[in-house]
Amino acid sequence: MPFTRIQRRFTGLIAFPGHVQRAVARMSILIVDDSQDQRFLLQTILHRAGYPDVVTAESAAAALEQLTESSGPHPPAVDLILMDYLMPEIDGVAACRLIKAQQYLQDIPVIIVTAKNDPSTLKEAFAAGAIDYINKPVNTVELLARVSSALALKREMDCRKARERELQASNEELQRALREVKTLRGLIPICASCKKIRNDLGSWQQLEEYLQEHSEAEFSHGLCTPCIKKLYPGVYEP
Repeated sequence: MPFTRIQRRFTGLIAFPGHVQRAVARMSILIVDDSQDQRFLLQTILHRAGYPDVVTAESAAAALEQLTESSGPHPPAVDLILMDYLMPEIDGVAACRLIKAQQYLQDIPVIIVTAKNDPSTLKEAFAAGAIDYINKPVNTVELLARVSSALALKREMDCRKARERELQASNEELQRALREVKTLRGLIPICASCKKIRNDLGSWQQLEEYLQEHSEAEFSHGLCTPCIKKLYPGVYEP
């Protein structure tokens, strides 16, 4: 059957209940499948369900290249990957392993789309880093439910990491502020005779006391040679 006829057929058959046809947060989904028909089917279902940002790749290699190009030094622009299990050259499980091996791609959830749902296949997919699977032929309700769940998880993960970054930045700023507080700056009024220092309240403090309050320095007390000679003239011998 020509592809254009398949398009019309799929478009006509896909219908959604009213509560599904709603606007959703703009999160990007990548469909990876070597079948053009399957890519079009999944993309159409997602578009009609209110997911406008859906991109496709015809192979695992193309998907990896697309993820690398869209990311660079920035977080990847993809929030969810629907990965076909059986593909030439690099299958879905191997592609999942490659994605999870890249630190900047590790947080992208991967859902395996497969006609094989035996325990060994699913175990292999989960071991590679997939978080879920969808059976072929794809059921619309199941697809949308699993996509919604995965995107909610990704959104929560992004929020948590953003909060962690903010907390880390706040902690670093606090540490810098504390270091600034403990750093003596500017002119310090000191008595030329007794060497006491005038503090911010106008009182005169011993040098040792002032330094302990305004720095992280600690003191180890002892006597210098001139003081030993002065205090113990009959004891000290050069």
